[in-house]
Amino acid sequence: MTVDPNQHDVFVLRQKIKMVINQYEFYLANNDEPGEAICFVEQKRFKFKEDIGFFTDAAKTQELLRIKARQRFDPRATYDITDETGAKIGEITKVFGASLLRSTFRINDAEGQELMISTEKSLPIALIRRLVGLIPYVENVANWLPIPYHFVFKRGEEILGENRRQIGKLRDIYTIDMTPDSARTIDRRLVLALAVGQDALQAR
Repeated sequence: MTVDPNQHDVFVLRQKIKMVINQYEFYLANNDEPGEAICFVEQKRFKFKEDIGFFTDAAKTQELLRIKARQRFDPRATYDITDETGAKIGEITKVFGASLLRSTFRINDAEGQELMISTEKSLPIALIRRLVGLIPYVENVANWLPIPYHFVFKRGEEILGENRRQIGKLRDIYTIDMTPDSARTIDRRLVLALAVGQDALQAR
């Protein structure tokens, strides 16, 4: 049976180790560890425009979501998020100016109205990550270093949730916690799309 993300608040995202393609798996969280698998994600190979599909399982028997870029190689790119029928349910936009210091994304509804902003929690940590990435040789192992990668989701000053990379893991594993959004005002499908986007769309 397909799990409805909108009935849950905490998820674990695990990147699968592949050489030429990004693949991910979503789970319901079990004390910060992967519990029941709910979604398989694959970024299409060799695409000039990003195209990322979300499916019920690794066999890709049923599509749940899709992220597609509107333009190629655009630092201010907007990505449309569609459901299993192809209907648009939201947008992710990279906020280019703010992202020069710390990565920032705007999440909109299907009509383009802002729902929340996602930004790296700590400016000093964001700057350290950027500096490490500029050091020859070290840049190739920067993602293996114990540098926190922590986003917060906010509407104005209200914190709605967070996306936190687990430290000390062989692969990228994130805990996405939307517990503060107890009324579930944010469609959890947009949250799953954003969590993948914050990894895949930054070539992490």
